[in-house]
Amino acid sequence: METWFEAGHVAIVTGGSRGLGKALARELLVRGVRTIIDGRDPEQLRLAAAELSEFGQVDAVSGDVSDQEHVHALVAAAKAAGRLDLVINNASTLGATPLPTIERLTPKTLQSLFEVNLFAPIHLMQHALRLMRESGGIGTIVNVTSDAAVEAYPTWGGYGASKSALEHVSRVLAAELEESRSQIRILVVDPGDMDTQMHRDAVPDADPQTLGDPAVAAQNILRAIAEMRTPYERVRANEMVSA
Repeated sequence: METWFEAGHVAIVTGGSRGLGKALARELLVRGVRTIIDGRDPEQLRLAAAELSEFGQVDAVSGDVSDQEHVHALVAAAKAAGRLDLVINNASTLGATPLPTIERLTPKTLQSLFEVNLFAPIHLMQHALRLMRESGGIGTIVNVTSDAAVEAYPTWGGYGASKSALEHVSRVLAAELEESRSQIRILVVDPGDMDTQMHRDAVPDADPQTLGDPAVAAQNILRAIAEMRTPYERVRANEMVSA
């Protein structure tokens, strides 16, 4: 298991300054993968990078994934590192809290949801693919989604729609890559409900004891990457049996 990860590999993890993204970065670093992280809060990102640097080589690029120039900077950082083997589109937004019903969902909120949760991942994938091909070997793109993409939860319509669209784009991209005989794979991951700031913002009264640990989800996601056998897979990290 986990033979895919090699020292010298390079990964981009968006939203890597906290929560699941930070946990993913840590797991990659301890496996010898140079990891590029980003975040919108420069100070939070600086602190996260300082903490993560104890586990391996981490590069921090401050910015918002919905900013196209920031996405270019992420790919440029990978190019400077010499290659790109893994992209994890983890950064997401709730759009607005409390989460509005469809009846009260404004175009502005819906636009912000799709800018971050759909358009930004597409833009990063478009620019990452060329570098991943040039790097040789097997490349992997991981798109972090949600059960709200496939289940009808009241007030989660806007967020769920953006994640549902990301899932469909992922399936189409996987089919296109397979048709072109590419060695790049697509993994869609539903991490489940976790004890993160994002979940607390969405559901303030949730019992933390009922929520998953981002560290465990990160371990399961990396195991799912290593165990991929087909060009496209979708997994629910919280349902994976521990090895």
